[in-house]
Amino acid sequence: MAKQVSMTYGSALFEVALENNSLDAVLEEVLFVKQTFVENEELTKFLFHPNIEKQEKVNVIKNVYQGKVSDEIVGLMTMMVEKDRQRDIFSVFDYVIGAIKEEKGIGIAYISSAVELSDEQKKKIEKKLLDTTEYQEIEGNYQVDSSLIGGLVIRIQDTVVDSSLKTQIANLSKTLL
Repeated sequence: MAKQVSMTYGSALFEVALENNSLDAVLEEVLFVKQTFVENEELTKFLFHPNIEKQEKVNVIKNVYQGKVSDEIVGLMTMMVEKDRQRDIFSVFDYVIGAIKEEKGIGIAYISSAVELSDEQKKKIEKKLLDTTEYQEIEGNYQVDSSLIGGLVIRIQDTVVDSSLKTQIANLSKTLL
């Protein structure tokens, strides 16, 4: 359900940004709003608190963000609060960020490895991804997962390439049994 909510609201904001030719501005504003919530834990707690009236939350959103971000983003957040969807604001913003980056030809890759990768290895992986996809730029998000034993697991959108030893051993085990 949350994925559908983020897609519905996120698509609407993305379409407005596309029509207004303001993808860069909306991306910057969405990142700004997300950062303010990360930096101000009290604001997040306030927004998610069940005993605070919706109108009070709407007023705070307007006071904090009016004039700092576009009316579309303020309107989206207030509408989501009014419909008790404030917990989905971050997933909506993540959807919008992904859609804008996709439109701009930027692929977001999540790369897991068994050990920390050097900068040179990361550059080689990103170059290979650029060569094998239609993206003009790759944004790599790296993490270490020692349970992989060796190899990599790469996820871009819904595509997963798993070349980890852990998976190869599991597949071999299934075949032998």
